[in-house]
Formats: sequence, C-alpha cells, structure tokens
Amino acid sequence: MSVRSDIIEIAKNARIACAFLSQATTAKKNHVLKNIADGLEKNKKLILTANKKDISTAKKDGKSKAFVDRLTLNEKGIEKMSDDLKSIIALPDPLGEMIKMWHRPNGLVIEKMRVPLGVIGIIYESRPNVTSDCAGLCLKSGNAVILRGGKESINSNIAIYDIIVKALKKSGFPRGCVNLVKTTDKDAVLKMLHLGDYIDLIIPRGGESLIRNVVENSKIPVIKHYKGICHTYVDEFADFMMAEEIAVNAKVQSPSTCNAMECLLVHKTIAKEFIPLIVKKLKKLGVQIRGCEETAKLCKGVKLATKDDYATEYLDLILSVKVVASIDQAISHIEEFGTKHSEAIVTNNVDNGMFFLKRVDAACVYLNASTRFTDGNQFGLGAEIGVSTDKLHARGPMGLEELTTYKYIVIGNGQIRT
Repeated sequence: MSVRSDIIEIAKNARIACAFLSQATTAKKNHVLKNIADGLEKNKKLILTANKKDISTAKKDGKSKAFVDRLTLNEKGIEKMSDDLKSIIALPDPLGEMIKMWHRPNGLVIEKMRVPLGVIGIIYESRPNVTSDCAGLCLKSGNAVILRGGKESINSNIAIYDIIVKALKKSGFPRGCVNLVKTTDKDAVLKMLHLGDYIDLIIPRGGESLIRNVVENSKIPVIKHYKGICHTYVDEFADFMMAEEIAVNAKVQSPSTCNAMECLLVHKTIAKEFIPLIVKKLKKLGVQIRGCEETAKLCKGVKLATKDDYATEYLDLILSVKVVASIDQAISHIEEFGTKHSEAIVTNNVDNGMFFLKRVDAACVYLNASTRFTDGNQFGLGAEIGVSTDKLHARGPMGLEELTTYKYIVIGNGQIRT
C-alpha cells in the first residue's frame, strides 16, 4: 500500500470512529484511559527498551544534548505519563456542557452546547510522552486522533501506541479512535495536511522549521506556536531572593522546553547589585551568559549579546541578559523579541505588577512566578495537547475544553420566521 493510500485509510477509520466517540459515556472513556494508564505501568521495560534504541540512534546522528533529553524516557517519566492519564480521568467531561442559554421574545430557547472538534492530527517530534498525552486528551474530549511522531522517536512511539491499541480493544473501542502513522516517510505529513475531508484540525508540536512547514502546506486549520522566547523582568521593586529563585528555576529546571526563560531583563537601579549575584549563581549551574554592554561591565567573562541573541530560542543553558531603564522599556523589548508565549515580572509594587499583566500581550503572563508553569498539567488541565500562541481558536496550554467547539441547540414550539 502506498503512503497516500495508507494515510487515507487511517483518516477514514478515524472519521468513522468519531461517531462512536460522540456517543461514548464518560464512564466508558474513563475506563479506556485507566486501561491505558495501567498498560503503561505494566510495560515499562518494553517502553524503555524501545526508547534506548531511539536514544542510541539520536546520539549516533549527532543530536544535541537538549534533543536527547527531550527524547529520553525513564521509569519516573513513564509513571508520570500514567499519572497524567489518571489526572484526565479525574477531570469533568466537557461534552454536552451547556455553555450558555437564553430565551428569545418569540419563545425560542437557544443553547450553546460543547461538542468535539472531530478528527485531530498531531504532528510532533522527539517527545514520546506526547503519544499518550494526546491520545488521552482526545479520547476524553470525544475526538479521534491521528498521531505522526518524528523518526527519532519512532520505536518509543510504536511501543506506547501498541499499549494504547490493546487498551482500546479491551475496552470495546474501535481502533480508529487513536491512530499512529508508523512510516517515517516525510511524504506522510504532506498527505495528512491535504486530507481536509477527514481531518478537522492539525496541531504541530516541535521546532520552528517543522511548524512553519506544516503551516505553509496545510489545507486544514492549524493551531501552533513557532517559538518560546520567554522573558523574566526583574523590576526595581523586586525581592532579590524571590527574583533569584524564579530566574534560576525558569532557566535551569528544564532548559530544553518552550516555557524556559531565554532572556532576563533587569531594571537599571538594581542592576549593579542584582546582576553580579544572579550571573554568579547561573554560571555555577552551567549557564552561559550573553549580556548587554552594562551587564558585561558588571560581570567579567560575559559575552556581548547581539540582536540575534535576543531573537533566539536557545532551548539550552544559554541566557541573554539586558539592563533596562524602565518597565516601559522592558515591555518594549518583549514586544520586539517575544513570541507571545510566556512572560513574567518580579516585583513587590502592585501598580507595576498590574501594569505589566495588562500591557504584555502573551498567552501567559506571570507576576512573581516562573514561566515554567506554562504547562497543561501545572494548570490543572490533566495534560496538554500543546501550547498555542495563536488567538483563535485556543490560546496557551490546551486541555479538554480547548479540544471542543460548540453547536447551537434551538428549541421551539412551532415558531416560524415572518
């Protein structure tokens, strides 16, 4: 069977499965999620063996440490995948929710009911946990899903998918509810992007080049984010200890993620005291600093930052640092170089905090907290299908509700329009 025929067959099966999912009760959906979660726990060794093959190949291909980190699974990571599915089970089922209801003067009752989107195509790169997270969220929200992971994680994805298939069969769900494109042929992605008759939405997760390729070629609506250039602005009224802890967490805790801080902005009145402290701390943790001229004057061995540095999503232990004259200048810098993902201010000044929260245009804006919280699980969404920097149809971490749309229910008693 050709790549095109194979993809079309998968898409048709997914479309057929939508009818089943739209009628599945919450209890049935939770049951299949529980079976998947249990299957992941029971088959850790199988998943880790497959993952080791992917890691070995990635290292032979010269992939970066950050890339290998995103690819790597361990027992704790698999337990988290299982726990995330259990978190989804605990969440309310969004389907059938009446979002709004009103009465018209002619007696019509109009309601907005939450319904599934339909068939969702997920195109992603190296993170194997995406396979189970997306399957779980789509099943609970009543959507069939077509998963197409990168070739770098193909063995891990197949191992996880096989567990999902067994759970579907055990729970009486059609296999078409969750589908995996197993070919690593790049043509498979292009074929998916042209199947608007079967697929309702595409969500790419990965590097900027992947996402731009999807957007440029898709005939189907796409929800995306290109980059996560996240900033933390340390205001002149900041508590130094709090600012240090937030900055270190935002940069170091998981530098290869899209919600990690890539640029630290510091108000000029505290720069002389705060910047040497934070730079020393970050350097001890292995962070390479690229700073403005003022930063370089305050700290020896700091490489001068260029405009390109401020526009770079490092996804690594590299950080740009810039001294700013005011909160307005900090916001202007964010407007120029930010990607509308996650931005933070550290301050004890309520007016400055509220000003920043209102003025900064991003999916997530923080006051006195790390940007690392931009995550579906951390937001209480169970898991996430991705983080959207679009403004339509969803923004920020996407959970169950973001995987639904609505339809109007109109109830009358014989009304006709005159």
